[in-house]
Amino acid sequence: MLKIFLVEDEFIVREGIKNIDWASEGFQFCGEAADGELALPLIQSEQPDIIITDIRMPFMDGLELSRIVKKELPQCKIIILSGHEEFTYAQEAISIGVAQYLLKPINSSELTDVVKRTGWQIVREREERDNYERYKREMSENEQGLKVKLFNEMVSGSRSGFKILESGRELGLKLSAKNYQIVLLKYSLASYDEAFSAELLSLTEKFRELDRCDNIILFDRAIEGWALLVKGDSPEHLHSVREEHLAKVKALFNQYPAVRYFGGIGLIVDRLARLSESFEDAQRALAQRFILEQNDIISCEAPAAQKQDTDRMLSDVRELGCLNLNMVHDFLKGGELCEIDFFVEKLLSNIGSTSERSLLFRQYVLVDIYLTVINFLKDIGEDEVLPQEPFSKPEQMNELINDPQKAKSYLIRIFTEALKRREVLSTKRYHRIIEQAKEYISRHYTDEDLSLNDVAEHVNISPSHFSSVFSRETGQSFIRYLTDQRMGKAKELLKCSDLRCSEIGANVGYKDPHYFSYLFKKLYNCSPLQYRASKG
Repeated sequence: MLKIFLVEDEFIVREGIKNIDWASEGFQFCGEAADGELALPLIQSEQPDIIITDIRMPFMDGLELSRIVKKELPQCKIIILSGHEEFTYAQEAISIGVAQYLLKPINSSELTDVVKRTGWQIVREREERDNYERYKREMSENEQGLKVKLFNEMVSGSRSGFKILESGRELGLKLSAKNYQIVLLKYSLASYDEAFSAELLSLTEKFRELDRCDNIILFDRAIEGWALLVKGDSPEHLHSVREEHLAKVKALFNQYPAVRYFGGIGLIVDRLARLSESFEDAQRALAQRFILEQNDIISCEAPAAQKQDTDRMLSDVRELGCLNLNMVHDFLKGGELCEIDFFVEKLLSNIGSTSERSLLFRQYVLVDIYLTVINFLKDIGEDEVLPQEPFSKPEQMNELINDPQKAKSYLIRIFTEALKRREVLSTKRYHRIIEQAKEYISRHYTDEDLSLNDVAEHVNISPSHFSSVFSRETGQSFIRYLTDQRMGKAKELLKCSDLRCSEIGANVGYKDPHYFSYLFKKLYNCSPLQYRASKG
């Protein structure tokens, strides 16, 4: 029930308005005052929806009161009663944002009609705001997908700088700067535990909250981790912005001992068209997470002190001259195709040069890595094993162990084959999951409360993982796909049935007819009734 507050210095007028049966008209009379000064604290306390006020009063007149109220309660509607027909009063009232300017005398039925029309306006505006907020919430997931798409276009060099800036503006992103840098970041639980997984969700929420810096834009790449686009007016300014932000990131991560994190910093570039260079550099740095078993955010061009620490860590990777196969297994599980060259190069440099190792040891390394790859493929359900060459022919093995470049090429080849097979199996598995999800949506889209969490639970994967996989496999966010399914069915019903629009909305999962009409118009630039008429 909307609340009415009355400000009037004439007792008889005030009593007459107060005694109108406001309750029967759907309003609550919540208070009165004889002037603006007395009214203001009561209005601040009651927060009425409609204020009826005289214009000429002692101490504080109606215009001054209206000016203060509109600043503090911008949604409040003000109806001014005036015995003055002067244009200047009406003009000032309009500039303040007064809803109605009525000339005295006015009878109760006329005032009641004006108040009712004002009440309907309030209800419509609230519905519009609520619909807009709901639409924004539902489309926010779609916006995240568009942000990631924009990021991929930026770092692939597939679009011009002008087009990138234009797309950024559409998403509310200010991309223009003199210098840019990419920082890539991944984090995960050191070991899975349900209690710790809740902790990871908490960390993710806090990490998102750090995205409040004008010179840093955060991109959620889901399974691939996070990317930060750092901007600056100069390389020195950018460096300062980045270090300040990464200090906050590290401080946050250090509050979660169960979480392992690693980041790679790319080089600084002077234009959007060169972001691919910064991205590739950051990828090379990020690939060191399989070599360095510590939490850190590093660049490929690390300073001397950091390089010494890194070298110490790399020396620890060797266990009495033996290869650390856990590192290889971790890369097979979580590495990317683009990281293979760098990983193999680091792996071989850690083992040592040919002058430092015997031929027998180098043969042992190659065989051990090969067997680790074979076992990994078996673990993930790959029945077809890698070809056994060069082990089937002694002369080929001799070539490998005597030629470091050929050994490197061989390792790159088997890692590439293993990761491609891993991706094929993942794609097949995810294809089945997405088909199950689509089938579930087609059976439950009429449920207004159907959510991403419900569908993720049905296909038995985490909501965040499902959201990422669904977007990747379908090219749409979950909410956009669900909306398209619902609206597609709504258009069918509008063309082929005599159901009312409100009934159609309810049949496709929108019990609120106002929101159904609002969303339909947002998507198709016409109301449901206009669409029906055009197809009639």
